[in-house]
Amino acid sequence: ELLEMTTTYTADGHSGDGDSHGININFVENLVGWQAALVSVGAIAAVILSGNYLTRPIFRFIAMANMRELYIAVSLFLMVSIAMLMTAVGLSPALGTFLAGVVLANSEYRHQLEADIDPMKGMLLGLFFMTVGAGINFVLLAEQPFVILGLVVFFMTVKAIVLYGLASVFKIRAGQKWLMTLGLCQLGEFGFVLLSFSQTEGILPKSIIDVMLLVIAISMLVTPFLFIFREKVIAPLYDKTEIAREADTIDEDNNIIIAGRGRVGGIVDRMLRAAGYKPTVIDFNSSHIDLTRKFGFQTYFGDATRQDLLHAAGVETAKLFIIAIDDKTQINELARYLVKHHPNVTVIARATDRVHVYELWSIGIRQIVRETYDSSLRMGRTAFEALGVPPEAANDMKMVFDETDRARMIDVAGSYDVNKPVYENQEFIRHVRESLEEHEAELFKKMSDARGDTKQD
Repeated sequence: ELLEMTTTYTADGHSGDGDSHGININFVENLVGWQAALVSVGAIAAVILSGNYLTRPIFRFIAMANMRELYIAVSLFLMVSIAMLMTAVGLSPALGTFLAGVVLANSEYRHQLEADIDPMKGMLLGLFFMTVGAGINFVLLAEQPFVILGLVVFFMTVKAIVLYGLASVFKIRAGQKWLMTLGLCQLGEFGFVLLSFSQTEGILPKSIIDVMLLVIAISMLVTPFLFIFREKVIAPLYDKTEIAREADTIDEDNNIIIAGRGRVGGIVDRMLRAAGYKPTVIDFNSSHIDLTRKFGFQTYFGDATRQDLLHAAGVETAKLFIIAIDDKTQINELARYLVKHHPNVTVIARATDRVHVYELWSIGIRQIVRETYDSSLRMGRTAFEALGVPPEAANDMKMVFDETDRARMIDVAGSYDVNKPVYENQEFIRHVRESLEEHEAELFKKMSDARGDTKQD
C-alpha cells in the first residue's frame, strides 16, 4: 500500500497525461473503440492472472537466494512494469500501481514484503505526503478560495454523515463512533487514482480535475486538526459522561478492599471469594462494571482515589487493601495516601514494571507484585522443561531465580532516586551492575545445583 500510494501520487501529481515520462509505446493508438477496450480489459486480466500464478514461483526463487533486498527490488520492478503496461494500453499508470499493490497484497509472501519494507515505511510515507503538498496549486486556491474550501467542507461533511450512520448501524460506542467519523472523513488517496484515470480517458476536463486534486489534498491536510479537535473537545464530553455517574452507595463493611476489577483485580477477587473471604471491590469503568454484574459479580462504581469513597468502603477498619488498578499515576497516588493516613492497613500494590516497583518501594509499600513477573517465571520454567529439564528440577530452578531476583531488587531499591529518570540515576545504575556481577557466578551455581548437575556449557 505504501509503494502504491507513493508511486500513484507521484504519477498523478506530476505526470499530467501519463505520456510525459518519455513512454511513447501505445498499443491502442490505431484501434477502434471496442478493440481498445478489449485490449485494456485483457491487459488488466493478464496482470491479475499473472499476479495469482507467477508471483509465487518468483518470490519462492527469491527466498531460495536468501537476499532480502531482492524482495524490495522485485516489488518496485513489478510496480513500474505494470504501470508502464497500463500506459501502453491507454490506461492510467496510477491504475497500474493500484493493480500492482493488489497483486502484492494477495501474495502469500506479503508478510515478508511488509517486514522488508517496514524500515522504509517512514521514508515512503514522507515521500507520499511531500508529493501531496507539492501538488497543491496555491494559485488556483487563491483564485477560488471559497469554492475550493466549500467543496472540502461539503465532501467531508457528506462522508462524515455516512460514516456516522454506518457506525450507528453497527452499534459502535459513542466515543469510538466519533473517532471513526473524523478519522476517515477525508478524501482518500484512491481519489488520485480515479482522477488520473478520468483525465487519461478524457472523462472529466482538466479544470475540474485540478480543483478536485486540490480538494483531496486539503482534506488530507486538515485531518490531523480533526484528531486534535476530537481529543480536546469531543473526548472530554464522553469522559464527563462517565464521571457524571454518581458513585454507588457501598452497603458492605468488609475488612478487604480491592481497587480495580480488571484482568488483575478480577482474578484476585475470585480467588479470595473461593477461599471464603468477601472483599469490597471498587472500579471506575462503568461499562465493565455493568458487564461483570450480569455474571453475578458485585462491583461498586467509583474512583478509588477519592477519600470520601474510601471512607464509605471502610478503609479505617480494613485489614487488607489491594491496589489492582492499571494506571501508574493513580496507583502511586493511592499508595501514598494509604501509607500516610492509614499505616495500619496492609497494602498490596500492583506494579506495571520493574521501575515502578522502586517507585512504590520509595513510597513505603513493601508488598509489591509486578503484573507480568509471575507469568514470565512460569514461561521460563516451561522453557526449561522444553529443553529436557525434569519438571521438578525446572520448578526448583524457577524458585532459585525468583529468590535471587527479589533479593537483588531489595538490595538496590535504596539507591533509586524517584526524582530522576532511570538513565540519569547513575548511582542506581552502578549499584545494579555491581549486584549483577557480584551474584552472577553464584546464581549460575545455584541454578546448576537445582538442575541436578554441574554443567558449565
